Formats: sequence, structure tokens, C-alpha cells
Amino acid sequence: MQKQYIPQKDNIANWLRDLDGRTAVAQELRQRQTSLSDDLGGVESLSYQQRALVDRAIFLEFHLQQQELRLAKGADFDTGQWVQAANSLSGIYSKLGLQRKAKDVSLSQYVSGDAK
Repeated sequence: MQKQYIPQKDNIANWLRDLDGRTAVAQELRQRQTSLSDDLGGVESLSYQQRALVDRAIFLEFHLQQQELRLAKGADFDTGQWVQAANSLSGIYSKLGLQRKAKDVSLSQYVSGDAK
């Protein structure tokens, strides 16, 4: 069984930020968070609930990929657990939406190059 990191109660909302950024896992999860947030119109346009769902989605996606890797290597694979996580991820994506949303950018942001 792998040792699990349980964030302190006051850090739960920022668990991803608090991961050691030198690790490949932290870098990958942050990249996924940025990509998904950008697809939803940018992190600054997301509500607290949407940001929480983004965090859950990237964690579940990573978890599913780790399970699929175990299957590919011939290790133990719990199909029921995988299906449950996949259904949960699908539900989160349904709440967030599957279509990209344009980010609101002012003319001055566009001209100055701040429209990222």
C-alpha cells in the first residue's frame, strides 16, 4: 500500500499548490489544471465550485491513468474501482462542460500582450 499524503485542514483548498513542484507528478497535475481551467475560460472566470471540480477531475484522471498503466504491466487491476472512478470523472466533466469557452479579454489586454 502506498503512503498517502493527507493535506492539513487549512490547506485542503490549495493541495495542488502545496505539492513539491520539483516532482513530475506535481508538474503534470499543475499542467492539467491549467489546461482544463483555460478550456473553461480561464481560472479567473471560474467559481469556487468549478475550481474544486477541476481539481477533482485532474486527480481522478491521473488516478485512472495510473490504474490503466498497472493493467498494461500485468499488475492487479480492480475493474469495479476503475469503472467507479471513470463514472465519477464523467460526471464532473458533465458538470463543467465539454466545450471550450473563450476567455474574456479586453482590447488593452490584447494589445499589451497580457491576454494569455
